[in-house]
Amino acid sequence: MNSATLPRPDLSARPYGLTVERVMRAAPEVVYRAWTEEFDTWFAEPGLIRMRAVVGEPYVFVTRHASELQPHYGRFLALEPYRLVELTWVTGTAGTAGAETVVSVELAATVEGGGTRLCLTHAGFYDQGAAGRHGEAWAHHVLPHLDGVLAGRQG
Repeated sequence: MNSATLPRPDLSARPYGLTVERVMRAAPEVVYRAWTEEFDTWFAEPGLIRMRAVVGEPYVFVTRHASELQPHYGRFLALEPYRLVELTWVTGTAGTAGAETVVSVELAATVEGGGTRLCLTHAGFYDQGAAGRHGEAWAHHVLPHLDGVLAGRQG
């Protein structure tokens, strides 16, 4: 079995998750590229990432939170240019507690303004507390930061 044929994670014993929606000012192709090619320009620490957007391909990156380095691991599950990025997401005790969670990022062009409607689902947490903390981070820190970075590049 090669990495491209690895099964999807079984989330049945970890039923907690979240969904966050946001309208991004950048076009879908720009947002997609940020998730697949430019992750270290807005999320991961520059130089502390190994990520190639290929289904089945593993990745690793490090973030910095409150002066502490936090490794993240996973693999790409699905890629549809400008529409979908789906990957597993594994962090330590302060995050997913080692569980292989699944992040799905769906993108759709907005009707007006050339932006993107982003719908992020993060599933497979052991408890509602962890899901809630991740929901807060995605909604109030990560996605607003990404929106600002991408909007800053446009003008």
